[in-house]
Amino acid sequence: MYAIVKTGGKQYKVEKGSVIDVEKLEVETGKKVDLDVLLLADGDKVVSDPEALGNAKVQAKVVDQFKAKKVVVFKFKKRKGYKRTQGHRQNLTRLEVTAVSEGK
Repeated sequence: MYAIVKTGGKQYKVEKGSVIDVEKLEVETGKKVDLDVLLLADGDKVVSDPEALGNAKVQAKVVDQFKAKKVVVFKFKKRKGYKRTQGHRQNLTRLEVTAVSEGK
């Protein structure tokens, strides 16, 4: 059984036991968090109706809060002497999915 969940404006395919890195959630390490379910699939059975997914749950445990690798942003205009270098490190949260259930 797997589910498609939404968090931080992005969608992720998760199964029980999978580990994902999402944009930072304001939750302490070790706490549990519920994720919004967009689709639930179990073999040939696929549920994507929002009313049917009202009881579906995906629970995850916060494993770590960390920063991603630095991304270098370099801008330039040829023959003009214009150069700008900037870096960015995104704050991320590592989640371990503990349960995927239909919640009948």
